[in-house]
Amino acid sequence: MLSAAHDILRTETNETSTANVTNSNSSRYDCNRISTAAVLLADILPTLIIKFTAPFYLENIPYNYRVCVCIITAASSFLIVSFSTNIAVSLLGVVFASVSSGLGEITFLSLTAFFYSDVVSYWSSGTGGAGILGALSYLGLTAAGLSPRNSLLVMLLIPTLLLVSYFIILLPPSSLPRWRFCERSRSFPPADQRPLLNGSSPYQRGPHLTQSAPHLTLSQKWQIVKSLLKYMLPLSLVYFAEYFINQGLYELIYFPHIKMGHSEQYRWYQMLYQAGVFISRSSVRCVTIRQIWVLSCLQWGLAVFLLIGVAYLFLSKLSLFGIFAIIVFEGLLGGAAYVNTFNNIAVESKPEDKEFAMAAACVSDTLGISLSGAVAIPVHNYFCGLQ
Repeated sequence: MLSAAHDILRTETNETSTANVTNSNSSRYDCNRISTAAVLLADILPTLIIKFTAPFYLENIPYNYRVCVCIITAASSFLIVSFSTNIAVSLLGVVFASVSSGLGEITFLSLTAFFYSDVVSYWSSGTGGAGILGALSYLGLTAAGLSPRNSLLVMLLIPTLLLVSYFIILLPPSSLPRWRFCERSRSFPPADQRPLLNGSSPYQRGPHLTQSAPHLTLSQKWQIVKSLLKYMLPLSLVYFAEYFINQGLYELIYFPHIKMGHSEQYRWYQMLYQAGVFISRSSVRCVTIRQIWVLSCLQWGLAVFLLIGVAYLFLSKLSLFGIFAIIVFEGLLGGAAYVNTFNNIAVESKPEDKEFAMAAACVSDTLGISLSGAVAIPVHNYFCGLQ
């Protein structure tokens, strides 16, 4: 959805082709009337609400029901945005995508507690792969001549793949609450007895043995959250800077004298950013980083540099490939912060606390993204108002 943000904001004119449109404004920048950060806020605020509240009630809802909601809302989002003819309805579709994304992230991160501890690295790599696959497929489909509307309809394949992968391919452990609403014991089988895929684990040696522990109290949950702040705060700062760049500055970085139009340049920015995220999210088995604050400082330095570049209009004097390299580096920083944060939490958490800890920590990136969207809109309006 964020890759399509620049196109979504053009649906006000019922545009369904990939042709570039010249904005009829007198600004020194080539701007949409509404910032792409508006799409970001629609995409992230429902996720923020879900993540803030879910750790305190979601454990009582079986996983299969959660995944069904994710599938239905994801499919609905593509259909609503595809057939929308005005911005308000398009943003409603983005809200549905946000519900699917937010509920899905907190559900599957919690699910990692029932498998081998290194499954977090596979999860993180998968999220990075999803980002680049989504951005690259949208870029490829529109470059091949499909309209943004038809490109999003093709994406209906994704909810179908989620349904197949979860309900058919994944073999859940016996301790996982799937359909039944019942009082759960917090059960964790030994690490050598938790399969991931049907028939794929060489470590599966016998029936699941569980060790029961009581539900965490609110006081215990608060103690866990406080212990996670050393990772959550730096991750929030990384994502604030990252999405301020993505949705506040990308649209203002434009090379007017090349063959690629503005919308196509924006799609390339999103795809290259996702490529950087994918590479770094897949790297935790080779390189681990405990000092997440270092990544925060680097990402903020990059955001300040690009903000100054937009303000003084010197970025267009660089080569397009120079901007591409900066964007890949931005993605590398963001992906590294994400995977190392959750890897550190998975390693350090007690088995009986891990499910809640993973769910609670994932609010940090969403909080940073939400705040960045709120800041990016007035920044966009300021620059676009300059004559």
